[in-house]
Amino acid sequence: MDTCPPGIFWIYLYIKYTKDMVTFNMIVKAYAKINLVLDVLGTRPDRYHELVTIMQTLDLHDVVEINEARKIELNVEGADLPAGPGNLAFQAADLLRRRAGFDGGADIKLVKRIPLAAGLAGGSADAAAVLHGLNNLWGLGMVASELETLGAAIGSDVPFCLRGGTALVQGRGEKVHPLPGLPPLGVLLVKPFFGLSTAQVYRLYDDIVEPLHPDSQGMLRAVCSGDVGGVVARLGNVLEQATMPLHPEIREIKEALTAIGASGVLMSGSGPTVFGLFENKAAALQAACEIKIGNFGVWVTEFN
Repeated sequence: MDTCPPGIFWIYLYIKYTKDMVTFNMIVKAYAKINLVLDVLGTRPDRYHELVTIMQTLDLHDVVEINEARKIELNVEGADLPAGPGNLAFQAADLLRRRAGFDGGADIKLVKRIPLAAGLAGGSADAAAVLHGLNNLWGLGMVASELETLGAAIGSDVPFCLRGGTALVQGRGEKVHPLPGLPPLGVLLVKPFFGLSTAQVYRLYDDIVEPLHPDSQGMLRAVCSGDVGGVVARLGNVLEQATMPLHPEIREIKEALTAIGASGVLMSGSGPTVFGLFENKAAALQAACEIKIGNFGVWVTEFN
């Protein structure tokens, strides 16, 4: 079995010298994601939804700093989030320690840059970064499949966040199949002032009698052949049909991104963030200066 593939996480390991001891410290970047296509195939016996989606990592990231300690402690900067068991990063550290039978701890500082409740997997990315970082810092030697099994117990997006890049994701998120990487397209993210509950969005989706399904197979073929035009043409998210009737802001953002030249626009995940694709990051930055939209958050990034 292979260990975690290199290059998925940006890791900086350094040694801190004090008067009485030497400690090892680690910095890990936790990358956001978007869904290029997202379809729901039905409800599983375990009451989760059966998904098929192609996910893409972005350069937008949180920063996780991990220091050796006697117990697990979490501090969060940049967002009003719980710092205990209610945080996926804390859950990841606690679960890894218990499953590995490790008796040490970690002082974890989480610097949030990914917007919250946005459909960008910020919490899952943080959990994945903690699993990966602590596996290295604690010297546990867990391989990728073991970490992904732990990740799936924390959140559906965690297994993908452990791998990153471009991937076909199936099941409830636990089946991750790496795909050929796409060029570093520029991405302009726009998030309304509100967040959305993933569970609520799926409940709304379940009430739709005849949802229109995106061309997930066509998207898969386009990604595998490196056909960027085909990727743009097949962007699709079945969950938009659940969110847009209640939140017209999502449609407004899509129209605004199209008006400033985005080659393709789509809501990511369960929303409400909408992304627009551009030839490169410079073009996305120029578009961010031109967009005329309400009091919404705007971020410029690129495929990672």
